Amino acid sequence: MHDAAAPPAWVSLAYLIAGICFILALRGLSSPESSRRGNRFGMAGMGIAVVTTLVTHEVASLVEILIAIAIGGAIGFVVARRIAMTAMPQLVAAFHSLVGLAAVLVAAAAFLNPSAFGITGADGLILPVSRVEMGLGIAIGAITFSGSVIAFLKLNGNMSGKPILLPVRHVINLGTLAAIIGLIAYFTTDQSPWIFWTVTALSFLIGFLLIIPIGGADMPVVVSMLNSYSGWAAAAMGFTLGNSAMIITGALVGSSGAILSYIMCRAMNRSFLSVIAGGFGGDAAAASGGPTIDRPYKRGSAEDAAFLMSQAEQVIIVPGYGMAVAQAQHVLREMGDLLKKEGVRVKYAIHPVAGRMPGHMNVLLAEANVPYDEVFELEDINSEFAQTDVAFVIGANDVTNPAAKTDRSSPIYGMPVLDVEKAKTVLFVKRSMGGAGYAGVENELFFRDNTMMLLADAKKMVEDIVKALG
Repeated sequence: MHDAAAPPAWVSLAYLIAGICFILALRGLSSPESSRRGNRFGMAGMGIAVVTTLVTHEVASLVEILIAIAIGGAIGFVVARRIAMTAMPQLVAAFHSLVGLAAVLVAAAAFLNPSAFGITGADGLILPVSRVEMGLGIAIGAITFSGSVIAFLKLNGNMSGKPILLPVRHVINLGTLAAIIGLIAYFTTDQSPWIFWTVTALSFLIGFLLIIPIGGADMPVVVSMLNSYSGWAAAAMGFTLGNSAMIITGALVGSSGAILSYIMCRAMNRSFLSVIAGGFGGDAAAASGGPTIDRPYKRGSAEDAAFLMSQAEQVIIVPGYGMAVAQAQHVLREMGDLLKKEGVRVKYAIHPVAGRMPGHMNVLLAEANVPYDEVFELEDINSEFAQTDVAFVIGANDVTNPAAKTDRSSPIYGMPVLDVEKAKTVLFVKRSMGGAGYAGVENELFFRDNTMMLLADAKKMVEDIVKALG
């Protein structure tokens, strides 16, 4: 049963320590070098928060809770061990959905048995402030759940990555959001069950409607945005439960996710409001046709690539999702090491949204033990392409497409891209000429005079290049 009295001093101290651990975790996760330490701080903070909550609250069955924790922990351990790095974005989206669903279930439990949560007044009714917290928690949680399910389906390939545009979608979305806000306001004066469950149903619906129109080019922003939503849902439920650890944790996750989403929108030259309102560039993406492959292009071999790079003064490697799919990061690092032995300067250029989620490429390169001082973000290295002999692009499509600078009809127009076309020679590793990037547009870089296409599986091509260099 929830204890409405002020908690003992040691409980507040324990939650404060947990909050500090979460802050240190976020600080550690800001860099690949400190990410493991950040994860350890996060785990420690969560352990302190969970143990403190279990010790200070009366529960129906501690044994059942411990069994549930053991089952969940075992599932998480197995999933983390087996999941491929290429599937990490889908996993993150799936975890966000579970956080949202947990908020919905907690809100439902509080509504059905408010006295157990200590949120009733003298008249036996739910306190008005608790109704606001409950309404916001279930609305944000339901939106997080349904939106994350759509994001998972798109990232996992079960649903097309192209925007699915509904007629008058903005009117539908705004009308649904207005209805949710109005019903939550009405819920403060009337706690009838139909109001609560209508808010729940509409919130599930708006989650689907908001994410379906968002195309693949904006999916990294969606993942970050849903992360923020899950934090705010947890914070809202923290107020309902009177749990300061949940409030602190939720606020940290919500604010950090919102800041990351804003930073990513700036990196992509997107308006945050236009993305969450239904997908920036969606109409252009739907109108653009599929890739055309009847234009002339240069094709090269692994031997050609090895010769060009061995003669270069500087090579900039640009990894993308294709590298992740082929699991080519380890052999790519081996290629870089061989080039350095030949006296070639080797650098890695990372676009903020390369892959399917923020930091995807950084994690893969760190996994392959690529030195951190060789990895550069877009704003730090873009000016160097003009003085670079070879740009080696491996599976990075949309983030290197020059059309983003010139083609106003393109769904990626205005998105800052890596200026690889300015290099003396561009070596572009791609499985075939028949596919387009996740945004569904063809890359103009393929057909430039200074581009040589290396058509093969990314890992196999780099392995052949390594043999040629050896």
